[in-house]
Amino acid sequence: MNEPSLVSMPTLTIGKLTASVPIIQGGMGVGISLSSLASAVAREGGIGIVAAAGIGMLEEDGTTNYEEACTRRLKSEIRKAKALAGSQGIIGVNIMVAQSNYKDLVMAAVEAKADLIVSGAGLPLSLPEYTQGSEVMLVPIVSSARSAHVILRRWYERYDRLPDAIVVEGPLAGGHLGFKPEELLEETLTLESLLPGVLQEAETFGNLKGVKIPVIAAGGVFSGEDIQKFLRLGASGVQMATRFVATEECDASPAFKQTYINARKEDIVLIKSPVGLPGRAINNSFLREISEGLRVPLRCPFHCIKTCNGQESPYCIALALVQAFHGKFKNGFAFVGANGYRISEIVSVNRLMASLKEEYQRVVQNLELLPPLLSPI
Repeated sequence: MNEPSLVSMPTLTIGKLTASVPIIQGGMGVGISLSSLASAVAREGGIGIVAAAGIGMLEEDGTTNYEEACTRRLKSEIRKAKALAGSQGIIGVNIMVAQSNYKDLVMAAVEAKADLIVSGAGLPLSLPEYTQGSEVMLVPIVSSARSAHVILRRWYERYDRLPDAIVVEGPLAGGHLGFKPEELLEETLTLESLLPGVLQEAETFGNLKGVKIPVIAAGGVFSGEDIQKFLRLGASGVQMATRFVATEECDASPAFKQTYINARKEDIVLIKSPVGLPGRAINNSFLREISEGLRVPLRCPFHCIKTCNGQESPYCIALALVQAFHGKFKNGFAFVGANGYRISEIVSVNRLMASLKEEYQRVVQNLELLPPLLSPI
C-alpha cells in the first residue's frame, strides 16, 4: 500500500510579491504586532504586518506630540522588521482608514518601503492617490461584497488600477468589527457566506484588466483545517491575528499574552467601542465597570480616530489599549478573536507555523478523494 504523498500549502502571490505560505499575520494595534512579530512571521514564509494604530503612544513624546510620534515610530518599526526578516521576507503595514492621521501614516509606510499596505476600518477610497509613484502593494479590507464593489469601482474609474488583493473579514474577528451589533447576532452571517460574493466582485473587475485579484479570508481562522477549508472555498490565502498573540516573538507584554491563555469561551464578549464600532474583547473588571456605568466620560487627549466621540466616552480606547500592551489591565483590556479561548500555551512562531502546516497536510490527505465544495468562478 502506497503512503500518501506529502502536501505543502500553496504559495500566495500578491502583485509582485510571493509568500511561500498563504498566511498574512493580521495587524494588531497599539503595540501588539510590531517588528518582532512581523519579522518572525516573514522569516517563516508568511507575510508579517506592523500595525500603525496607536503606535506613537509607545514613544516618550506620544502624548504630547502624537501624530509626529506615530509616523516616526511606524517608519522605525517597518525598517527594523525588514532588516530582521531578510531580503526574502515580506513586511506590510496595517493602517486604519478611521485614523485621523491616515494620509500621513500611508506616506510614512511608503517612505519606509513597506511591501504592502493593508487598510480597513472604513473604505480606503483614496489610498491609490496617496501611494502614486510607489511600488507598494495595496490590500483593502472589506466585510461585504458591496464594500468590495465600491472600492473596486472607485479605484478602477478614478485611478485606473485595482487592489493587489482583498481581505474579506468575517464576524468572528477580534478588535473592531465592520458590522452592526445586530448583524453579529445573525447565525447566517459567516465568513463562508461572505466569501463567494467578494470572489465574484474580484473576478469581475480583475477581468477588466486581465489580472487575478487574490481574496484573503479573515476572521476566526484558527487552524490548518480552517486554512484548507477557505482555500478550498476559493480564497487564495488567509489572515490570522489572534493565533500570533500567544507567541514568544509577539511584541506585547507577557501579561498580555497570559490573558489569552487564561481566557475561557464565556470571557470573550462583544463591546461598544468609543470609535463607534462593536468590538470583541476579553472581559475583565475594567470592561465590567464601563458596562455598569461606574466610569465617567473624560476629555479625549488625542482624537486619534476620526469617529471617536471622546466627549461622551467613559474611557480613551488608545490609553486603554496601551495599558493592556504593558500588561496593566486595571485601566485596559485586550481585543481577541472569537476562537481565542482555544489557545493554551505560548509557542514560537516557528512552532506555530509548523503545526499549522501539519494540520493542513493531514486534512488535505484525508479529503483527497472528495469533490470541491465550490465550483470555480
